[in-house]
Amino acid sequence: MSVEKIGGNWALELFRESLRTSRLPDPGDVSAFFDDDADKHFEKLPLNPERLQYLRELIQYILDGREVVYTYNMILLVVLVLFSLLHLRERLRERAKARAIEQDSAESSESRGGAANDSETATEVESSASSTVEGSVSSQSTIKAVDTDVELLPLLGSRRRARALKSCSTRLANRLSAVLMYQPRPIPFINRALPSNGTSLVVLAFLGLNVFLQFYQVPFETRFFFAFADRIGLLFAVNLPLLYLLAAKNQPVKLLTGCSYEALNIYHRRVGELMCFQAVVHFVGMLFWRLHFSPAWLQTADFYSYMTHPLILEGIGAFVAYETLYFTSLGSFRQRWYEIFLASHIVLQVAALVFLYLHFFTARPFVLICLTIFLADRAIWRLWMKSASFTADLTILEDGNTLLVSADWDIPDTHPRKCWDLLRQSIRYGWRPADHVFVSVPALGRTHSLQAHPFTIASAAPEEASKDVPSHAWLSLLVRVQGGFTADLLAYARAHARVPVRLDGPYGSQDPVSMLRSCGNAVLVAGGSGIAVVFPMAWALAANHRSHRRRVHLMWVLQSRAQRSWIPEDRLADLRRLGVHVTVPRPTIEAGRPDIPGYIADLTAAAGGTVGFVVSGPDSLNRTARNACAEAVRTGADIRLLVEKFGW
Repeated sequence: MSVEKIGGNWALELFRESLRTSRLPDPGDVSAFFDDDADKHFEKLPLNPERLQYLRELIQYILDGREVVYTYNMILLVVLVLFSLLHLRERLRERAKARAIEQDSAESSESRGGAANDSETATEVESSASSTVEGSVSSQSTIKAVDTDVELLPLLGSRRRARALKSCSTRLANRLSAVLMYQPRPIPFINRALPSNGTSLVVLAFLGLNVFLQFYQVPFETRFFFAFADRIGLLFAVNLPLLYLLAAKNQPVKLLTGCSYEALNIYHRRVGELMCFQAVVHFVGMLFWRLHFSPAWLQTADFYSYMTHPLILEGIGAFVAYETLYFTSLGSFRQRWYEIFLASHIVLQVAALVFLYLHFFTARPFVLICLTIFLADRAIWRLWMKSASFTADLTILEDGNTLLVSADWDIPDTHPRKCWDLLRQSIRYGWRPADHVFVSVPALGRTHSLQAHPFTIASAAPEEASKDVPSHAWLSLLVRVQGGFTADLLAYARAHARVPVRLDGPYGSQDPVSMLRSCGNAVLVAGGSGIAVVFPMAWALAANHRSHRRRVHLMWVLQSRAQRSWIPEDRLADLRRLGVHVTVPRPTIEAGRPDIPGYIADLTAAAGGTVGFVVSGPDSLNRTARNACAEAVRTGADIRLLVEKFGW
C-alpha cells in the first residue's frame, strides 16, 4: 500500500482492514495493520488519539455484532432438532395406533368365521357407503342457498352433541388448540389470505428472533449508526442459507419434520419478505450514514465517488436483484406471468449471489452454502436423479377447459443393484399418495422445454409388486387450463393425442396418510381439483390399509357437473365397494355452497374417537373446514387436521 494512499485515508483504511481481519486496532501498534512499505512512514501521519479511540469503539461494536449474529444458525439448529424430536414422537405414536387398528381389524375378521361373514360385511359396507352419494351432504345436512354465506352461520348449531364434562386443564388445552387451529379472514381491501394462528405464531417467533438479534447490544447513538446498518446486512446474509434450504425440493428439513417442501413454502416466502426488508434497511442505512452520520474526517471522497465505488456498485447490484425477485414472486405477478416468474427466479438469484459474493467478504461463506444447495437440488437431484421421460396421452375432458395427461409403464425392479441406485428414485419407480411432479413438455417449444410446472398425481399409487406379477404404474395428471403453458398444452392436445413429457419427481409428504391411518375416522374433503390430492389418500386407506375399525369419508365439492369427468365414475364406485362413504353434493352453481360446517359437525358428533381430517381445495373451503374443526375442538372433539393447499 502506497504512503500517499495511507496519508489521506489512514482512518478509512484502518477501518476497512480491521473489519476484514476481524481485529481491533491497538493504539500502540496501528502500523501492524499495513504492509512493511507503509510502516516506516507512520510517524509522519496525523494519528489523532480521539479519532483512533472512536474507531476502536465503532469496530468493537461491529465485531460484537458479528459474534451475536453468528449464533443465529445455532439457535435455528436447536429449534430444528426440537421440532424433529416432536415429529418423531408423533410418528411413532401414529404408527402404533395404526398398527393397533389394523391388527384388531384382522383378528376381528378372522373371528367372524371367514369368507361368508366377510361377504355380508362387504355388502353392508357397500350399501352404507353408497347411501350418501349426490343429493344431500348427509342425512341431516342441507345445501345452503346460493346467496347464503355459510361462513357467517353458526358452525355447528343444533348438531353439536353434548360432550362429557372435562377438567379445567383439559378445557383450557382444547381452547388453546382451537385458537391455534383457527384461520382468520383475509386482510380487507388487499384480500390477502392469512394462515392459521399456529403458523402465524411460528412466523412471529422467527421475526422476533431477528429483531432481537438486530438490536441486542447495538449502541443507540448516531455516530455509531454504521454498526446498526452493518448488522442488518449481516443478518440478511445469515438468512440466505435458510431461504435456499426452504426452497429446495430435496432437503433434510422435509425428512426431519415430515413437512413437504410445499408445506414449508409459506415459511420460505416469509423469510424472503423479511430479507427484502432487511436489504432495504441496510441500503438506506448506509446512505444515511454517508450523508448525515459519518464524521467528516472519515469521508475521503465526494458522494458521486462514494456511490460509484466498486464495493457500493456490487451492493446495489445485489439489492436490485433481490428486490426484483421479491416483486416477481408476488402472487398477483406469479399467477399472471408464471413463466416469467420461473425464468427470472433462476437468472436473478444467480446474479444476486454473484454480486453479494463480490460485495463483502463476510457474506461469502453464506453465498457458497447457498450455491451448494442450489446446484445440488437443481442439477444433481432434479435434472439427473429425479427426472424421467415418457410419452403421455392427452385427453380433453368434458368441461373443455381441463386436460387429462396420462401414462403407464411397468415399474422396474425396486431392489437396487448398486448403492448409488438407492438415491436415484425417479417417478419411474412409482410414487406415494398425494405426491406431485414437475412437468416439462419440450414439444411446445424451446421456452417450455426449460420450464417445469407442478401437478398433483390424481391416480392411486402403484401397488407393491409380488414375486410373480410386476407392479404397473397408471399415472394421471389433471391440468386446468389458465393460460401460458396450460393454454399451449390444450392447443397442442387439440391436434395431437400423445406428447413426450419429462417428469421431475415425485415430491410430497406421507404425514397426511400416516395421520389418517392412526384415526378411527378418516375424513377427506376436496374442492374442485383438490380431488387429485385426496383421492389417492382415500384409495390407499381403503385398498392398502383396510380396516373394519376405520371409517373413511370422502366429500367432493364441485362447481359444475362437467367436473365429474375429472375422476371416472367407476373409480368412485370402486371406492364405495371398498367401504368409503363418498359424498358428492350438487354442483355449487346449481345449489350453492354445501354446508361444510354441518357436515363436519355431524361426523365429529357421531364419531367416538379421534377424527382425522384432510382438506384440499380453494382458500375459502380450506378456511371454512379449518374453522369448523377448530370449533369442534373447542367443544371437546378429538380432531387431527391437515390442510393440503394447492396453488403456487
